[in-house]
Amino acid sequence: MTTTFKRVMIGAAALAAAGAVSTVANAGCGDNMVKEPADWLSMPNDPANPLLTKVSLGDAPITGMWGVKFFAGSNMIDFGYQVWHGDGTEFMNSGGRAPATQNYCLGVWAQTGQYTYKLNHWALSYDATGHLNAKVNIKETVTLDVHADYYSGPFTIDAYNPTNGALLQHVAGQVTGNRIRVN
Repeated sequence: MTTTFKRVMIGAAALAAAGAVSTVANAGCGDNMVKEPADWLSMPNDPANPLLTKVSLGDAPITGMWGVKFFAGSNMIDFGYQVWHGDGTEFMNSGGRAPATQNYCLGVWAQTGQYTYKLNHWALSYDATGHLNAKVNIKETVTLDVHADYYSGPFTIDAYNPTNGALLQHVAGQVTGNRIRVN
């Protein structure tokens, strides 16, 4: 082997080794190259179908602040603001409820598709005297538009008796969200 060939082989081996231990992948196309971290883990459950799953949430397109509206048929039944956090948690301030009866809820979310997200959040409901009258579970499955400025999808609201867990009310409909930006 020539000295030059040996150097080329050693250099190629070093590059391959560096690539094998890297935890950040960059992806892009043309002049608009987008660089974002992507930590991946192969799924060991099905060796015949080797899939990869993202193991860190990073900066998912859903993160940020949204103005939301909930519709049951053509009736708007609630509105407010949601903040979807990069750690998989969510906070909503409901404009359709008075603060004394509880107007916020906390949730958790997961990305289920390229532009689709599932949200599960809970609220406590009080009557005008301050007595807990329901535990409320709101579930959403929303899909972002390709610009990540708008989302929509189905929701359900289930109100439960706080003492015995019996279902008190069920509502289903559509939720929409418009991104709120700094400017």
